[in-house]
Amino acid sequence: MTRSTELLRLADSVILPGFVGTSPPDWLRRRLADGLAGVVLFSRNVDTPDQLAALTAALRVDNPALLVGIDEEAGDVTRLEARTGSSRPGNYALGVVDDVHLTEEVARDVGHDLAAAGVTINFAPAADVNSNPDNPVIGLRSFGADPGLVARHTAAWIRGLQSTGVAACAKHFPGHGDTAVDSHHGLPVVAVSRDELHEVELWPFRAAIQEGVRAIMTGHLVVPAYDGEMPATLSPRILTDLLRGELGFDGVVITDAIEMAAVSASYGIGGASVRAVAAGADSVCVGGEHADEATFDHIRESIADAVVSGRLSEGRLHEACARVAKLAAWRFAPGDRVLNGGPVGLAAARRAIRVSHHDGARLPLSTAPHVVELSPDTNLAIDKGQPWGVADPLGALLPGTTVTRLGEAELADGIPADLLSRAADRPLVVVVRDAHRHAWQMDALGHMLAARPDGVVVEMGLPGRTDLGSVHIATHGASRVCGQAAAETLTGRLP
Repeated sequence: MTRSTELLRLADSVILPGFVGTSPPDWLRRRLADGLAGVVLFSRNVDTPDQLAALTAALRVDNPALLVGIDEEAGDVTRLEARTGSSRPGNYALGVVDDVHLTEEVARDVGHDLAAAGVTINFAPAADVNSNPDNPVIGLRSFGADPGLVARHTAAWIRGLQSTGVAACAKHFPGHGDTAVDSHHGLPVVAVSRDELHEVELWPFRAAIQEGVRAIMTGHLVVPAYDGEMPATLSPRILTDLLRGELGFDGVVITDAIEMAAVSASYGIGGASVRAVAAGADSVCVGGEHADEATFDHIRESIADAVVSGRLSEGRLHEACARVAKLAAWRFAPGDRVLNGGPVGLAAARRAIRVSHHDGARLPLSTAPHVVELSPDTNLAIDKGQPWGVADPLGALLPGTTVTRLGEAELADGIPADLLSRAADRPLVVVVRDAHRHAWQMDALGHMLAARPDGVVVEMGLPGRTDLGSVHIATHGASRVCGQAAAETLTGRLP
């Protein structure tokens, strides 16, 4: 057997490539006309709602049945609102509130915006149980550390999203919460027994399957209880025996970005793609970092050549294509598809606020404060430069608010000598993000609070400690509405 046009067309059906720009590049339009089944969008493809709707319409000129995916978790991981910050809180905040009706409503709000923009599948929700508080890549993207809570909110998120006609995709199977390595850079290991895996990590995925989730995304992690060698994305024991066999999932299995180091470092992008499809994946997601025609061609040719050489069966490839086609044709009766706006998001963010008062507490603020925002590096799932913090919404409520924004590099030699003098005659508000995970944030916080014990701390990541500052405010997220809710709390204007 030789590589044929038909084999290449089949390969086209199992690749979800990304691309650069806010309009379709010529190479992508050619591939769509030849039968490419789907694409994945990133924030670089999104400018305004109208532009995004025009982009997806232009893509469908060449393939009306196109599957259009995006990674819109809300909260810290947003593609629709990467330029402004999300108008909705993320999973962790919703888990803190623990109102499944609210979670469903927020997901429905997301779905309305995606449907109006022409998106047909959303790579959300994250169904990971964040059982390791030092996890560098999940954290606030999880609904929490309790598997029962994560399961019921995963199901609610799927219900809300799919009620709008947008397919949900639960991730990162079989569970990325109990890891200490970011799979963008290395290969995490989930070293638990089979019983522990079923009692914790797999519980939310069983709930997702029972709820009728249309797709599940794989995690690039090793689970020795099922396969001590291959990452889940490349493991038949996990994708076929566990997910299909034991859990009974018959929807589409989509890989996490195949160029991530956890899988591509050992097998290359083409080799990892072949192994993923052979293991049971139906669609290979690529393009976060490699969004070019050459990478796409390399993957499709690798898949076609693997069929020719016998490393991938043609039957497995046909099976994957059929599942992708079925997903592309799926439609829930959504009713009217209209942009919802975002009031539900602000209401949810307000309900997620938690305040701890200590000695010397002084709230609400009556005069404009000086705000110090400590900005850590974020993982690759969160867009660089995405606005966050409290200073801007606080300035709108208390004109005259000033701000100093510092990263780890600016604090390498300690606190700037004039920093505290900027707040000498006004309240001090220190904003941190996952402070317990970053020694430099804790050191800076300690120095500032030693000099200003009346300082207020706003934690916009996971609240590892709530005993810091005269008042500690936990927002459980860094999205725009979380900052707004914190500013309202600081000024006594939280409804």
